[in-house]
Amino acid sequence: MRPPRLAAAAAVIGSLVLAGTLTAAGLAVPAARSAASNGSAARVASAAAPVVLISPDLWRVSGAHRAAPTTAFCEQHYKIACYLPQQLRQAYGLPKLYAAGITGKGQTIIIVDSYGSPTVRHDLAVFDQVAHLPAPPSLTIIQPAGRVAAYQANSNREGWAGETELDVEYAHDIAPGANILLVETPTSENEGRTGFPQIVRAEEYVINHHLGGVISQSFSATEQSFANRERLVTLRGAYLDAAAKGVTVLAASGDGGAADVEFDGTTYFLNRATSWPDSDPLVTGVGATQLHLDAAGDPISPATVWNDTYSVATNQYIAGNNGPGPLASGGGRSVIFPRPWYQRGVRNIVGGRRGVPDISMSGACNGAADMYQSFPGQPAGWYPTCGTSEATPLFAGIVALAEQVAHHRLGLINPDLYLLSALRAHGIADVSSGSNTVSFRQGRKNRFYTVAGFRALPGYDLASGVGTINAPIFVRELAFLADHPHWSVPRLKAALARLD
Repeated sequence: MRPPRLAAAAAVIGSLVLAGTLTAAGLAVPAARSAASNGSAARVASAAAPVVLISPDLWRVSGAHRAAPTTAFCEQHYKIACYLPQQLRQAYGLPKLYAAGITGKGQTIIIVDSYGSPTVRHDLAVFDQVAHLPAPPSLTIIQPAGRVAAYQANSNREGWAGETELDVEYAHDIAPGANILLVETPTSENEGRTGFPQIVRAEEYVINHHLGGVISQSFSATEQSFANRERLVTLRGAYLDAAAKGVTVLAASGDGGAADVEFDGTTYFLNRATSWPDSDPLVTGVGATQLHLDAAGDPISPATVWNDTYSVATNQYIAGNNGPGPLASGGGRSVIFPRPWYQRGVRNIVGGRRGVPDISMSGACNGAADMYQSFPGQPAGWYPTCGTSEATPLFAGIVALAEQVAHHRLGLINPDLYLLSALRAHGIADVSSGSNTVSFRQGRKNRFYTVAGFRALPGYDLASGVGTINAPIFVRELAFLADHPHWSVPRLKAALARLD
């Protein structure tokens, strides 16, 4: 996740940011419904790549647990919930799919992280023992943008190692039969903290070499941080390639609610702001919900928009103070991209701009996911972890399951997400409670600010997207739409009803 750094947090949190002011401009998007972009997407002319500051998007505290903490333990000791990996599988109804042999078999999830983790193989094996999961068919690690320097324990490398562990463990948790391709990227200049051009280069490599069907990204940049539209456009090459070649790209929508941070990574804009690449029309923006589960993982009540900003217990757990601090699912209207064709049906919500997120998965800190790590620099053990960095690999696993059902890659899935929502398909679980309004203190005078966000509404909203999922139905629905891109809406509606 990506709020500003707090002293009590073990992970470095921050942003991909560029200095300057924004020049808003539009982007033409083709007006057609398709599971993947049709035809070749023209690549934007290359320009000098701007320097981008990168740090991972996750939250966890410094105290490690020798055993994976249960919900009861966290509620007793921290006054917040935490969930074991098998609880999340149960919450989304995944055992029904596994019983039918739908595990992501034959598919590959691509996870992109700077540096990676030196202990990811060992730590996934420990995670799998507790999660009662088999090892993935393969966990392959590549460095197509250049060799990563030997691991040295510092806040930057530890933060990215933690992000890598979270991404790998929870993509595997959802799709245990899928291959995992971990794409590690080096950094250059600025004391090892710049590297977005390398990420783009690495993603273009895996896309052009057809190494997998879905890319999971847990990083983002505030749109207003770019000097101008052209600076952002020069970094879109991988997404244009992915759309043209049928690869699904996911990105976390951020963890600052309706707010987002400036170039320094700690100061918030005082107006609504969204982030990129989740705001890119060729990317699926993944927001976060709060699940309310019992010890078995069964829902006690429906999922709500993740917003821990005003929770004293959560702020004490994360930051060591009573808050408020921005801890909420990112969402809002893009100032870079106009409304894409697939959001025409929700134009009363998004207006003339691209709206994010598109869909949401578990990511609340009050409902954190247990992850295991043992890399040097921090105590080995289990850490309850949260943010849209959790939600994004979870959804990558869901896409891999749908790919298995469809027997092919899905490509850009956003048009089908909005069609399923418009048809009130049973695989979409509407999120109708909560908001991403956040409050915080900042500045020399420590003034109190509130950035009014967006409330959950029936159907699409700028806090949760189209909602979350009922996986046994959603996976089959998404695969069905990918196989029938030219069917009429009435025919699709009748066919989807038979899938329930």
